[in-house]
Amino acid sequence: MNLYLDIDGVLLTTKNPTKADFADEFIEFVVNRFNCFWLTTHCKGDSEPAMKYLSKYFEKETITNLKKIKPTNWNTLKTEAIDFSSEFVWLEDNPMYSELAVLQRLNKSENLIVVSLNKKSELERIKNLLK
Repeated sequence: MNLYLDIDGVLLTTKNPTKADFADEFIEFVVNRFNCFWLTTHCKGDSEPAMKYLSKYFEKETITNLKKIKPTNWNTLKTEAIDFSSEFVWLEDNPMYSELAVLQRLNKSENLIVVSLNKKSELERIKNLLK
């Protein structure tokens, strides 16, 4: 199954960015269980900018896991990069209304998990959803 992953608001907090609680364990879990793709403004066709950005927040072992995540490319909507012919889950903190409309039109709304790092143990909760 494909897993599409945002960075800001999913792996890192958005204000004064810091690593989300449980992020290292979560990353290890998803890269070993899913076919992972970046779906973030930090990666449009090339993972290197995302890796450079994330290296400020994660240790070497986690960066090694993050390097397993493949790049995507899109122009306006992140949904442009999703392979709707395959099973997938998309982890996003702030989907745009137009992206939600695409998911709804294709009957794929349930494939989106909206992440709220304001909630205690959010990545642990999502890990349990993905099991």
